[in-house]
Amino acid sequence: MSNNESTKTKTPSTQTNQLHTLSQEISKAIRQVRQTTPLVPSITNTVTINFVANAQLAIGGSAAMCYMPADSQQLAHMGQAFYINLGTIIPIYEETIPQIIQYLHDHHKPWVLDPVGTGIGDLRTSLIKQMKDYPPTIIRGNASEIIAVANLWNLPIDNKTSSQSQGVRGVDSTDSSLTATPYAIALAKHIQGAVAISGQTDIITDGQTTIQCTGGSPLFTKVTGSGCSLGGVIAVYAAVTNPLLAALTGTTLYNYAGHEAHQRAKGPGSFQPLFLDALYTADANTLAKYCLEHSTISIAR
Repeated sequence: MSNNESTKTKTPSTQTNQLHTLSQEISKAIRQVRQTTPLVPSITNTVTINFVANAQLAIGGSAAMCYMPADSQQLAHMGQAFYINLGTIIPIYEETIPQIIQYLHDHHKPWVLDPVGTGIGDLRTSLIKQMKDYPPTIIRGNASEIIAVANLWNLPIDNKTSSQSQGVRGVDSTDSSLTATPYAIALAKHIQGAVAISGQTDIITDGQTTIQCTGGSPLFTKVTGSGCSLGGVIAVYAAVTNPLLAALTGTTLYNYAGHEAHQRAKGPGSFQPLFLDALYTADANTLAKYCLEHSTISIAR
């Protein structure tokens, strides 16, 4: 997510028509969540639990946080989708995560993975490796995390850039979204879902259709949990629509709300509540228009 304004490029009519269709579907997803209040439990970063839950509530979803195996499975059964964020690792995850990803896989429940800090620590690495065989519906991460997961899963990468990934610095990316795009496409094809890369330019792809989005605020990088909460919000939309559209809806909403909050914020302390207000008050039709104005689309032949 960035504060750069989009420069809309001309696209062939088929691509323009598809982007227009997607923008209308965004409106539908926004309304459907507000009407149905889907329950989306989370195993998430302990540093950002509050922000994740509040963001899910602000858009109209219902939140529940868990980390023990029995609780997680029961909530997964009750929920319409699930969110797993590996930003903080605790020993019980060695038991909880394998059980819950198998449960979600066996019961065909949509779920979102945020692979925070991929490559840092043996347990986190082991858990992400196991997810190759029980893949998420959507992966949301920064560029370095997306590259790291694709490499960890040994996926074949088309059009691989000659430059080498610099990896993560703590939870921060040292790579660009555009560099990570071939890796995201490979991941999306493997999971048969969608991948969202957050960065100066956001990339969303299902392996066939790839969308670039701009907007947001530089203050996102000054508030802990902006990316984590986006993953939780995307998971809410995954409860009501397909993976590509869920990722696009969440990303568009975040870019719009971030831009709106930035106009009034004095700094990160005032930005977060203004941002949550903007999530809550965002108009579905306005978001459809924002998507058209701040997105470009390409379709693989």
